Amino acid sequence: MDRIRYFADQSIRRACGFGFLAIATGMVGLYWDMTVALKFGATGVTFMVAILLWKAYEASSRRYKHTEVYLLMDKRHDLPEERAQQIFANVLRERYLWHATMAAVAATAMWAMTFTLQLIGHTPAP
Repeated sequence: MDRIRYFADQSIRRACGFGFLAIATGMVGLYWDMTVALKFGATGVTFMVAILLWKAYEASSRRYKHTEVYLLMDKRHDLPEERAQQIFANVLRERYLWHATMAAVAATAMWAMTFTLQLIGHTPAP
């Protein structure tokens, strides 16, 4: 089970890393206005949270042999075949929800910074 959790984390973090890279690139492109850049980032990370929640919801209906985790495990596991689907689904759901929680913390922090900048009347530098 720890092996499944390890590979599930690896798979999810790789996907989240690419998502964060895309969001960060967009934020760098908006460097001229910190408020707009943070709002863009907060929106992107919030969207990522929604995707992770959707994936957690979908985890129980997806066949474990069609997951990246199974491929990363070289298509081998030590579980009885009749229990493998349930165990893979439970581990994936738990890890998706954990990553969604961490991303939600990041999104909340970015939204708070956005609202703070708006409250103090931050304007872009000329």
